[in-house]
Amino acid sequence: MNDTLTSDVVGRRVSVNGECATVRFHGTVPPVAGLWLGVEWDNPARGKHDGSHEGTVYFKCSHPTGGSFIRPHKANFGVDFLTALRARYEDEPEEEEDAKKQIVTIGNIPVETIGFGSVIRKQSQLSKLRDISLRGCAVSCAGDKGDIASTCPNISVVNLSQNLLSAWEEVAAIAEQLRHLEALDLSDNKLRFPPASPTPTGSFSALKVLVLNSTGVTWAEVLHCAQGWPALEELYLKSNGISISERPADVLQLLRVLDLSSNQSIDENQLFLIAYLPRLERLILSDVGISSLHFPDAGAGSKTAMFPALQSLVVDDNRISQWSFIDELDKLRSLHSLSCLRNPLTVGSAARTSLQFIIAKIGQLRTLNRCEVRPEERRGAELDYRKAFGKEWKAAGGHQDPGQDRPSAAFLAAHPRYQALCRSAIRCA
Repeated sequence: MNDTLTSDVVGRRVSVNGECATVRFHGTVPPVAGLWLGVEWDNPARGKHDGSHEGTVYFKCSHPTGGSFIRPHKANFGVDFLTALRARYEDEPEEEEDAKKQIVTIGNIPVETIGFGSVIRKQSQLSKLRDISLRGCAVSCAGDKGDIASTCPNISVVNLSQNLLSAWEEVAAIAEQLRHLEALDLSDNKLRFPPASPTPTGSFSALKVLVLNSTGVTWAEVLHCAQGWPALEELYLKSNGISISERPADVLQLLRVLDLSSNQSIDENQLFLIAYLPRLERLILSDVGISSLHFPDAGAGSKTAMFPALQSLVVDDNRISQWSFIDELDKLRSLHSLSCLRNPLTVGSAARTSLQFIIAKIGQLRTLNRCEVRPEERRGAELDYRKAFGKEWKAAGGHQDPGQDRPSAAFLAAHPRYQALCRSAIRCA
């Protein structure tokens, strides 16, 4: 890149010696002659300052050492979609193909990423390509309008993660030429999303899987853009600093999978805003910092109307330390799979006992921490649970005779399923 760039480079993404950054400034930096780019690095350790030089603020960074000044010729502003596609699929040396093959997934769809020899042999023409990965290929734009549609119209799965895309409009310009596009991974592209203008109608009409991990998207931007995702079933929003600010209205109504992992601002009140997505089957909340949960519409032993279709919940790496959190999960009418690894409640010397108690407390659970809960394991867990709290139950007014069984409200609040387990044991005796 030469040193005569225009000011419209501000906001664009660049790569410098393999490190990615966003251009925040273009101009002179006295007393040194010539033009400079002020960049904010994705990796703050790569930078030197906060955008200031000798007391003058030229641009601002989110991190005090996230900025640098570089000469324009050192910045790689990327290539268009088709240039990257041809370089990856047409120019791969055949003798290196097998050694470089690797598989990644977009949602649940496997995609061959590096060493595309077998793909090239099977699909010698770009027009026949269906599943592609341009991960880390410095794609920054769509290129000339219509070129993608005329060259590779049958592509349905695209991995564009770790590229130099800087604006959602460029993504839409690519997508509108891929009318069969069903899965798209845009992870690690720092994207600017449109504040008001809607996504062009039809750009994402067939899209079912969208990965926006580490893109900087906000929840408001998700809901705005979702008007253009009418068929979306899986949405991945990991590591975006998201706070759920409003309830989806007439969007995301077909969503089955939602990943909100590593968004540390999410709490139970925000979750209630997405609690009525009618088809949501799998919710991933790893590393969000959640510690409490309470469904206000359902008392002990009853089912909540929230998350009516939720079958699978992942809450790994959180701050769950109270059994009340687990008791609340029994109120979810469709839940049968739970993963709660690396929480205070499930680590340490009592980890094995904790897992048994979780099985006992959630009656419909069939999978725990990705392991099947077999019928004999459930029977053993429920028996151990009843034994562990049998004395406490009797002391609180519990009795094997249903006519005399009057445990205290405090005991029932702490052990909502205990009475049902006792009655079930009596019937089976």
